[in-house]
Amino acid sequence: MSDTKPAATVDPKLLEILVCPLTKSPLRYDAAAQELISDQARLAYPIRDGIPIMLVDEARPLDADAQR
Repeated sequence: MSDTKPAATVDPKLLEILVCPLTKSPLRYDAAAQELISDQARLAYPIRDGIPIMLVDEARPLDADAQR
């Protein structure tokens, strides 16, 4: 038996009610990056210790991905 935990997941029911605080649009869950993505706002909201941080100031702009 292993004591290692898999990456935290977001409750699907929580995902159904969470929206982007900026645009009020639905969010998409990125399990690998542990982020909630707002395609409309082009922002990625971090999930820390299983808790979505729904603050625009904490969000990462997705445009940074295009520059890589």
